[in-house]
Amino acid sequence: MHSNQVSRRDVLKAGVVGSLATIGLPTFIPASAFGANDRIRVAVIGINGRGKDHIQGIQKQKDVEVVTLCDVDSTVLQTGAAEFEKKYGKKVQTMADLRQVYDDKNIDAVTIATPNHWHALAVIWACQAGKDVYVEKPGAHNLYEGRKLVEAATRYNRIVQHGVQLRSSVAIQEAIKHLRDGLIGNVYMARGLVYKWRPDIGNKGTSPVPTELNWNLWQGPAQTKEFSKNYVHYNWHWFWDYGNGDIGNQGIHETDLCMWGLDVGLPEEITSAGGKFLWKDCKETPETLTSVYKYPKEGKVIQFEVRPWMTNKEDGVEIGNIFYGDKGYMVINGYSDYKTFLGKERAPGPARNEGGDHYANFIEAVRSRDKSKQNGPVETAHLSSGIAHLGNIAYRLGRTLHFDPKNEVFVGDKEANQMLTRKYRAPFLVPEKV
Repeated sequence: MHSNQVSRRDVLKAGVVGSLATIGLPTFIPASAFGANDRIRVAVIGINGRGKDHIQGIQKQKDVEVVTLCDVDSTVLQTGAAEFEKKYGKKVQTMADLRQVYDDKNIDAVTIATPNHWHALAVIWACQAGKDVYVEKPGAHNLYEGRKLVEAATRYNRIVQHGVQLRSSVAIQEAIKHLRDGLIGNVYMARGLVYKWRPDIGNKGTSPVPTELNWNLWQGPAQTKEFSKNYVHYNWHWFWDYGNGDIGNQGIHETDLCMWGLDVGLPEEITSAGGKFLWKDCKETPETLTSVYKYPKEGKVIQFEVRPWMTNKEDGVEIGNIFYGDKGYMVINGYSDYKTFLGKERAPGPARNEGGDHYANFIEAVRSRDKSKQNGPVETAHLSSGIAHLGNIAYRLGRTLHFDPKNEVFVGDKEANQMLTRKYRAPFLVPEKV
């Protein structure tokens, strides 16, 4: 059988490189062997917020196209389809239910930009349907779900890319190498900073469900509640049933970088304190949160700070990270900029500002079926989300918690362990066995 008799989609559906031999193809196939009909076809699920960036990022990739938009809000969906046609000069398929997307055999991959409480189940269903996945942060709404993500990606041999874009930044990759090579000496502490303007959201109470919104599907795995404009379409971040506060929102980029830079996994000791000190609105999550994660065996510690403006910057940083060693410190500002300061006089050291393309990295891994090429593999979705969940649990319980990172449970703490998962609502169940 000649290579041009089998499409790229056939190869992608085969799932593993080793299976190529069974259909008579070499294990490496140059892109030039494929024509326009062998483009990777992508659906974007959730298009009101980050999904817009997904559309733009995927459309930039060579031999890749967004073919389907999916959203539970018909107005958002229609507007998005019209904007897509105007910008790209072609129509796009629309679907209201992500299960329709997974039933479509012509879709090779999906990107997920739903609210947090949907992320894990949407990824698991995609893996089961044979789709590769790019999922927004946090990859999971709780620690249990994160482990299920890793299991699903492994069992179904899917590429699952976590949306921690700074991992594809050329500058940040260089910064991590400096940390590994000892530029600032023994790196013992990382600090994550999330200072964002989060105003009073008031309290809109309950109201009838808008006709354009499928409220049952929007709630998905969460327990049924009456509709409120407090939740849709952005402020769900500040309610425990749907979001994880800012440490589990913007903060995932920074929790991920703290762990990456220190070369650690989940911690053994967690302490968090904070609360709502500014607004008397209906947010449930804290406006201000300070979390400390200790690694006694490694002799390392993570400090993480969430606070709303007005506030000072720290060495010019509002969103970013600072790493401390015995020979200097490193400041990472945003997603693509690092500076170092060395010695007692804080002499400027190596610095760089250069980004990268996280979507391109995802597509590269999808084409090659090589998970080792991923900058944001599924494990980051579990770990960087998981550490934020641990911090939130310590805050909600109001005490220091001791954690067993090997077994991923709290030590002798039934109350805390119950908060590692949630009660799910049929048929939107995150299964024990994926």
